Amino acid sequence: MFENLSERLERSFKILKGEGKITEINVAETLKDVRRALLEADVNFKVAKQFTDEVKAKALGMNVINAIKPGELMVKIVHDELARLMGGETAQVNLSGNPTVILMSGLQGSGKTTFSGKLARKLKSEQGKRPLLVACDVYRPAAIDQLKVLAEQINVPVYTEDGNKNPVEIAENAIRYAKANHNDLVIIDTAGRLAVDEQMMQEIAAIKKAVKPQETLFVVDSMTGQDAVNTAKEFNDRLDFDGVVLTKLDGDTRGGAALSIRTVVTKPIKFVGTGEKLDALDLFHPSRMADRILGMGDIVSLVEKAQNAYDEKQARELQRKIA
Repeated sequence: MFENLSERLERSFKILKGEGKITEINVAETLKDVRRALLEADVNFKVAKQFTDEVKAKALGMNVINAIKPGELMVKIVHDELARLMGGETAQVNLSGNPTVILMSGLQGSGKTTFSGKLARKLKSEQGKRPLLVACDVYRPAAIDQLKVLAEQINVPVYTEDGNKNPVEIAENAIRYAKANHNDLVIIDTAGRLAVDEQMMQEIAAIKKAVKPQETLFVVDSMTGQDAVNTAKEFNDRLDFDGVVLTKLDGDTRGGAALSIRTVVTKPIKFVGTGEKLDALDLFHPSRMADRILGMGDIVSLVEKAQNAYDEKQARELQRKIA
């Protein structure tokens, strides 16, 4: 993922190679290329424009230090702006409540059931939680069977009610079961559809109202690009979820969803799925993702060091003048 975007951005920065300083002309030329690279990566048009406008304002207002080449400085500005675009800070999952209730939402095929198993494994092994997985997809027996298989692999119990077609009741009963059996984490896997529909929205809103989860997560397949962003907006308008989970980030995806979704729904990306295995789940770190997109973490560090040294030099010069 992001390979094409990384290559395009690298080519964009070459425009500044050999330039002695940053000017409005060479910045405009570079950013025209950057915007084109973002649009090709399926980034939302408004987001791409806003991004390049911000980078331009910062680039033109910045002093180019002798120790740094203009191209390197532009990489640093784009890196920081990419990290900010994707949320800036790493968003943690809310584990308050006894038990902690985490509700999954998303379309069919987005990876909700697999993610439920991955999250249960992660919080069990890293936080010492005692999870209970809850099967609330009453329409697809295959989803319940899949959840049971995943639960068996990670040695976690599953709550199901054969014959009960009321997911709100199942979710409420599961929480009572968790309290009685000392499970301090309840992960509720819900039904999805092939497209957003009113029945699904009413159902998941009713589950949320009944169980009052600490976290409602929207799980989305990052390979669906702009469609992922539009679906996230529709879900957020109805559900007001707490965070986004991007699955299949290891696939042949252009990465537009990762770069656009935060701006469009103003909710943080909390987790990314990076493979099929149950341990292939990571917290989402915007800064590390920006490193990965640019493939230039060393340049970013170099610019930061040079800027810090420049600030010290200025301070010493000021001190000398005062003396």
